[in-house]
Amino acid sequence: MSGINRRQLLTRAGAAAAAGIAVDASSAKGVGRTEPAQSAKPERLALEDFQPRSMLHVPETQVERSRFPVIDVHTHLTMSARHKHGVALGEEIKVLASPDDILRVMDQKNLRLLVDLTGNHGTGLEEAIRLFQRPHPDRFMVFTEPGWDHFNRPDYARWQADELARAHQAGARGLKIVKTLGLYLRQDVTEGPLVKIDDPHFDLMWEACASFKMPVAIHISDPEAFFLPIDRFNERFEELNNHPDWSFYGHDFPSNQELLEARNRMFARHPKTVFIALHVGNNAENLAAVSECLDRFPNMYVELAARIGELGRQPRAARRFFEKYQDRIMFGTDAVPNGTETPQQVLSAKLYEIYYRFLETEDEYFDYAPAPKPPQGDGRFTDWACRKAFCARSTTRMRSACWG
Repeated sequence: MSGINRRQLLTRAGAAAAAGIAVDASSAKGVGRTEPAQSAKPERLALEDFQPRSMLHVPETQVERSRFPVIDVHTHLTMSARHKHGVALGEEIKVLASPDDILRVMDQKNLRLLVDLTGNHGTGLEEAIRLFQRPHPDRFMVFTEPGWDHFNRPDYARWQADELARAHQAGARGLKIVKTLGLYLRQDVTEGPLVKIDDPHFDLMWEACASFKMPVAIHISDPEAFFLPIDRFNERFEELNNHPDWSFYGHDFPSNQELLEARNRMFARHPKTVFIALHVGNNAENLAAVSECLDRFPNMYVELAARIGELGRQPRAARRFFEKYQDRIMFGTDAVPNGTETPQQVLSAKLYEIYYRFLETEDEYFDYAPAPKPPQGDGRFTDWACRKAFCARSTTRMRSACWG
């Protein structure tokens, strides 16, 4: 036995035992024994048809109304009626639902106020304010947007600053920047090189926002995986495979990091302007980086719209983040009345129940979207109740920080 280690001994013993079993099974044939039935072969299943049912048995708490009245700072009740290559054209808007229909959901779910971020500008903005904000000033706020289709005019910088002054006079309460800036807007509006986020043409606009105390809600990027190849290593493969036009990989698109760095340079250049970096600072998968930005830029705030799936799979880090920055985080959902593109963004009673459950309960595992098939391919997430009573506390403080 010298020279044989313990692993070799166990291996030889296992082989001998297996041989003995084989002999016994062979000799048993024909003497009353039957061979064990083979297990059924699993059927081939397309990824798009996979809808797993969790076997976890955990508490499920239904939260039909929030503990405190809620301000949702990220909704889209109206939007531009015309687009070309990702750029809004003209002043006309589409109204996605009537105020009465939305108010019914708001009263049911204890929503104090909704902010319509995409009110457009000019006559479209005036219509949005007339429909929502003017008759219901305590329930709706409307933000304006830049006139992207004017960018190629020689006096654009001054025109845009003056247009913002007109929007403020009309009643707009803030400015919304969609990811048109950085990913779609080009030097000749829809043609030529992409316009950078920190382009000096917008400096007068940022300064005007500061002078009018109009916060800037800014969305300049998407999940990091949207900037990577759509291959077997991409964690959002199913989502991007269904929506390949959501990918910003290749062509002349900047990287996700380049977009964030340009945004940060702009934040630093305009310290008196309040910026709400939407979707957890457009970097929900990297809370350490978002924390660095919040520490660096006192004029920066974030909100959590359409990112609770990302937050829920890093519960410990998310809870620390919420506790440290509870007065810098706003409640938002990205809700769209009668929307169809993404189920986690449709303005519905079920949507708000999921957000309330995420923020107010100790439930650990539940759906992040009100849909039978999850949009991102992951059906559920873990959550450690990021911050109880967060809905009321932080949004009230945030409203004071933004509007005085």
